[in-house]
Amino acid sequence: MPSFPAGYRIGHASDSVRRTGCTVVLPPPGTIAAVDVRGGAPGTRETGVFTPGNLISEIHGLLLTGGSAFGLAAADGVAAWLAERGIGYAIGPTRVPIVAAAVLFDLAVGDPRAYPDGPMGRAACDAAGEGEIPMGPVGAGTGATVGKLLGIGRAQRGGLGAAAVDLPEGHRVCALAAVNAFGDVVDPDTGRILGGARGEGGFSGTSRALRHDPLSETPVAGSSTTLLCVATTVPFEPASLKRVAIEAHDGIARAVHPAHSVVDGDTAFALAPAAAAAPPLLMRLRVGAASAEAAARAIVAAVTS
Repeated sequence: MPSFPAGYRIGHASDSVRRTGCTVVLPPPGTIAAVDVRGGAPGTRETGVFTPGNLISEIHGLLLTGGSAFGLAAADGVAAWLAERGIGYAIGPTRVPIVAAAVLFDLAVGDPRAYPDGPMGRAACDAAGEGEIPMGPVGAGTGATVGKLLGIGRAQRGGLGAAAVDLPEGHRVCALAAVNAFGDVVDPDTGRILGGARGEGGFSGTSRALRHDPLSETPVAGSSTTLLCVATTVPFEPASLKRVAIEAHDGIARAVHPAHSVVDGDTAFALAPAAAAAPPLLMRLRVGAASAEAAARAIVAAVTS
């Protein structure tokens, strides 16, 4: 199983009966974040704070969660957990934890009244640790599905995946993906469908079907998404890190067909140690390429693990 850079702690809270859950990423001190939203139906918290030029770019917790908009409540539990430990942005006599979150829609499977809440967010923090990351139907991926063109009954299991790419200079780029896509997950090298909408004779091929097949049903709006967290050991400043979040979306486009649709909430976060200036150009290019590669591998791992 892959692992994130030293100092990152990742934890899951899963309800396998009602099929929902959440995953928290607790970065080391001094970590900054950038975010890029490409899907047409996102559900997020605290993404505007990471706009380059704003006051704060440091992040203390990142939550990927099921439950659609209801699941954002789990971020309150993460924030409270961090505040109790004195972790946050110092403002006067107090510290305010900066906790970003993004949601996926899993209410069509399991119990539609079940969604992550504050106690579940706390539980994910309590479970967080360094080292190998469990993958498959765990945490935010517990109720995830892929290939929804023909309805949830013909969709396949999604999940949570992770991958890492090592760079020549000894740095690393890692990706964590919660995959609940409208489209099919494919092998980026061959295009072979690994998980997707199933017709009578096998996988329908969502991109092909949208172009050529007579389709009688309209997909449920806002019911899909792929959520990414990409973390690197290379120090960045906020404006250059934004580009890493943008490039991470290339990994979604390689492994999900189609990607970034109007019914998806595709969102990518990029995390890195803070620096006063952008890294050298070659390093920026390396990290960008690695972020897309790690993202694609993590998406594949989510449905194959």
